[in-house]
Amino acid sequence: MTASRRANPTYYGGDLRRDLLDTALELIDQEGPSAVSLRSLARRLGVSHAAPANHFPDKAALFTAIAVEGFGLLARAMKDGAGQLGPEATAGQRFRAAGQAYTGFALAHPAHFAVMWQRDLLHQDDPALAAAGDTTFELLLGSVREIQSEGWAAGSDPQAVAYLAWSVVHGLAALWLGGSLQRSQRPFDEIAGEVGALLGGALSPRPAPAT
Repeated sequence: MTASRRANPTYYGGDLRRDLLDTALELIDQEGPSAVSLRSLARRLGVSHAAPANHFPDKAALFTAIAVEGFGLLARAMKDGAGQLGPEATAGQRFRAAGQAYTGFALAHPAHFAVMWQRDLLHQDDPALAAAGDTTFELLLGSVREIQSEGWAAGSDPQAVAYLAWSVVHGLAALWLGGSLQRSQRPFDEIAGEVGALLGGALSPRPAPAT
C-alpha cells in the first residue's frame, strides 16, 4: 500500500471491485463467511469505510457476486470436463466427467463453494444469481437426458436423476471440505472414484430380462 494511497483513502488505483471479491474470498477460505464485513475489507485494502458501497451496497450483495462468479466457474468446469473427452466419448463418460469436474471445482474453489449454497447470505431475488444457478443446473439436466438416451435410468424423471447425481457429488465434496472424510486418510480421488462407480452402476443400463 503506497503512502499516497494511505493518505488519501478515497483514492484507489486498482480494480476495487475485484480486490474486494478476492480479499473476501481469502477471508472466507481462512475463517469462513462470518469473518467478512465490508468494513474489514475496506480496512485491509486501505480505503475509506464507505468505498466498498460503490460496488456492493451490503454484504449480501458481495456474497451474491461471489456466488454468481462461482456458478460461472462451475459451469465452465463441467463443460470443459465433459468436452475434453472428445467426440468419441459416450454420454455416460461425459456424465461422469462432469461429476468429477464438480468435485474438482469444489476443492479448487472452496470459498466460492462455501457461499454459493448458503441462501441466507445472498440476495435470493437477484436475477444474475438465478440465471447463473439455472444455467448450471441445465447443464446437469442436459447430461442426464443424454445418458437416458443411451438407456441409463430408463423411465425415471430426468430431474429426479439430476437431483440424485447432484446430491452425491455435492455431498461428497462438502463432507471432504468439512473434514469428515479426511479422517479416513484415503485420497479424495480414490473415494470419489469408488462413489462415482457406485452411482454409475446404479444408473447404468440393465440388460433386458430373459424371457
